[in-house]
Amino acid sequence: MLATTPLIAFVLVSDRERGRNYYEKTLGLRVTGEDPYGVVFDAGGTMLRMTVMPGFKASENGVLGWNVKDIRATAAALREAGITFERYSFLPQDEDGIWTGDDGTQLLWFKDPDNNILSIAQFAS
Repeated sequence: MLATTPLIAFVLVSDRERGRNYYEKTLGLRVTGEDPYGVVFDAGGTMLRMTVMPGFKASENGVLGWNVKDIRATAAALREAGITFERYSFLPQDEDGIWTGDDGTQLLWFKDPDNNILSIAQFAS
């Protein structure tokens, strides 16, 4: 029923301007709309709606992730934009913070200003 309908992704933030600045300026997403409740971005062809919820507290789980072609190049660009990557004691991560799964898939995590966990992934195949 929904297989041919475009997906809309959502992320909650507590501060509109701080969230907009991060997703637009730091991550480079293009703003496509705005209303009193939030801001809409184009995230590689997927609509990402950033909804403002004052007092919001982030989940301890990942909320958004991007499938990238070159994780090391993307990580370098994100680092250049001021992003710090997460380190998890329960995962073996390399010097760049990248975890590699048994199938060769590589993942790297970071947080937005509201502590939403975001990630980039380079899938093995």
